[in-house]
This record gives sequence, C-alpha cells and structure tokens, in this order.
Amino acid sequence: MKCLCTLVVLTVVVSCQATSKPRRGRGSMWWGIAKAGEPNNLAPMSPGVLYMDPAVHATLRRKQRRLARENPGALAAVAKGASMAVAECQHQFKNRRWNCSTRNFLRGKNLFGKIVDKGCRETAFIYAITSAGVTHAVARACAEGSIESCSCDYSHVGAAPHRARAAAASNVRVWKWGGCSDNIGFGFRFSREFVDTGERGKTVREKMNLHNNEAGRAHVQTEMRQECKCHGMSGSCTVKTCWMRLPSFRSVGDSLKDRFDGASRVQARGGELEAPAQRNDAAPRREPRRDRYRFQLRPSNKEHKAPGVKDLVYVDPSPGFCERNPRLGIAGTHGRACNDSSLGVDGCDLMCCGRGYRTDTMFVYERCNCTFLWCCEVKCKRCHTEKVVHTCL
Repeated sequence: MKCLCTLVVLTVVVSCQATSKPRRGRGSMWWGIAKAGEPNNLAPMSPGVLYMDPAVHATLRRKQRRLARENPGALAAVAKGASMAVAECQHQFKNRRWNCSTRNFLRGKNLFGKIVDKGCRETAFIYAITSAGVTHAVARACAEGSIESCSCDYSHVGAAPHRARAAAASNVRVWKWGGCSDNIGFGFRFSREFVDTGERGKTVREKMNLHNNEAGRAHVQTEMRQECKCHGMSGSCTVKTCWMRLPSFRSVGDSLKDRFDGASRVQARGGELEAPAQRNDAAPRREPRRDRYRFQLRPSNKEHKAPGVKDLVYVDPSPGFCERNPRLGIAGTHGRACNDSSLGVDGCDLMCCGRGYRTDTMFVYERCNCTFLWCCEVKCKRCHTEKVVHTCL
C-alpha cells in the first residue's frame, strides 16, 4: 500500500513539473512517429483497433490516439507523411547552414531538436512541411483504400453528364469526371484534427504554428492537378474520363521553400479575432474550437502586405547557425562540405561563415563499365576517381 501511494505522489510531482515548462510546440511531439513509427511497429489486429509500439504511443496526445483508433490505417499514413516531410526538408536545406538535421527519436524529446523553441523561419518551414506531409499521405491512402473510414473522392463524378451527352450528339470531343480522385477533403480535415492538436491559438506563437500548418495544407490542396484517360474507337479520344490527383511531394516542397525565402515576420492583431482574408474550401464548415483559425496576423513592418493563406510567417529572427549552440541544438558548420566555386548559400564563403576551409583530395572506388552477360549476370570493373572535397574549418 505504501508503494502505491508513493507512486501516486511521484506522478503528481512529475505532472506539475511538466506543466510548469513553456508550452511552445505543444502539438509537435507527434513528429517522432517519423522515426518510431516504422511499418513493422504498426500492425492492425482487428477492425477498429490498432496496435501501437510504446515508442509510437509516447509521441501522441490523447486526441491523436483517439483519431488513430477511429480511423484504422490512418496512423501508418501519418507515419509515412512525417517521413516524407523529414526527407523533403533535408533535401531542400541540404546546402544551407541549417540542414534540417534530426536525431534518433528519444522519448520526451523533439525530433528536430530545440530549434523549434524559437519561432523563426526554420520552425515555420518544419510546421508547414509536416502538416503538408500528413495531408498528402492521408489523402493518397484514402484513394488507395488503406484507411477504413474514407475512400476515393467521388464528389466530381457525374458533375457534367448533360454536357457530355450534348457534345457527343454534336460529335465534339468532351471530358467527364470519373475514376478515383485523391481525397484531399478528408486529408485536409484529418490533418487539421491530428496535426493541430495542442495548438489552441491563444498566443502569438500558437497562432504562428496554426498559420503555417494551414499554409502547408493549402499548398497540397491548391496544387491538385487533373488527369485524364481517353476513350473511343482506335484511340480517337471521343470522351475523356478525368479525375483529380495530388501533386508530387517534391513540388510541394519546392513551393514551400520559395515561401520560406519570402517569409513574413508578423505579430498578432491586438488580441482581436477576425476572419482571415482567404479561406480554404476544404476546411470543415463546422468543427469544435473553430475559432482557432479565426485570426488575422499582420506584418511587423507596416509597409509590408499582410501574409496570405499560403505564406509562411515567423515571429523571431533566425540564429546564425555558424557556431555550435547546445542550448538550441545547433551543430554549427564546422566540418561541413562546401562548394568553393559557388557564390550562393552552399559556397564556402557563406557556409563557413568567413572562417576559411580545408581542401582535401581523395580517391573513390566504385563499379564502372558494367556489362550484362546472358543469362543472368552483370560484370563490372572497379574504377577509382579523384575527388576534391572542401570542408569548413
């Protein structure tokens, strides 16, 4: 009995200590699912029930776990979307001082490190790309039949049959909706419910997070494209069946990277909650706590225009990322590879922050001059090439 009482007391003390910490990034712990939520950790056991590895379970809030139970198959899509987001972030920033570095997931730690404690441009991109990743992966999983609670988006099917019949009567080539469209509506709504959990929208930082999450979803939604298939005698394409398809995630990453370069520093408008200038059609018309999204951010510089729905916003200036800063989890650029012939951000002058760089010559051995021998063997020679590598001091 004494042991039980002691356990309860310790639990209360830990809870109090946890709530005393700053609540920045309250909804960001789920990012760890990109490392912990590998496919072998997610196994459906019975309809409506999903087994979660303890490491995966620790990354999720109560509402997120409920959404996973109510939508069997969605958790695997979320894990895939998070992994896509991490890979895309690292691709977009591979030649910059901050290279979107992550670390092996540890219980209670943030996947991207302490940089997310600052409301800077880099944090804005992280929130936007991860929100976009979940939207994209869930919308595609619905169309593939991987989530039990959703399917293809058939809202366009039969939208214009009268036009197709009239045009066919006049021997005019027409198109009609059909096929299986990616379900961007469900993906958008699920991302809002899952990703935005913990972001109440009461502080400037929480408003920043919500805005950037919405921006990520908006880029996926607005870049949907139409795909068609021809029908007719001998490929005459008398009628085309068309559907809506998600953009490649690389194009979403490219668009968000452009917005990162032009991100706006903002502040909340005096606590007032106003309807934003633009609104996504895929956003649910009625949902609990809808007021989280009814705010207007204004630029810190009054001469700049107000940020749009697809713009990224931040509230704090970015660190320099030149020197190691354990407090912010910044590794610095010492030892980073650079391009001595570039004047851009990947050039040695900028990457090395003026400290100079070292040039080394190394030999790389690789397979070359490969030939296919029938049947079934490939033979290659072993070649070595000289490579010059520049690294920051």
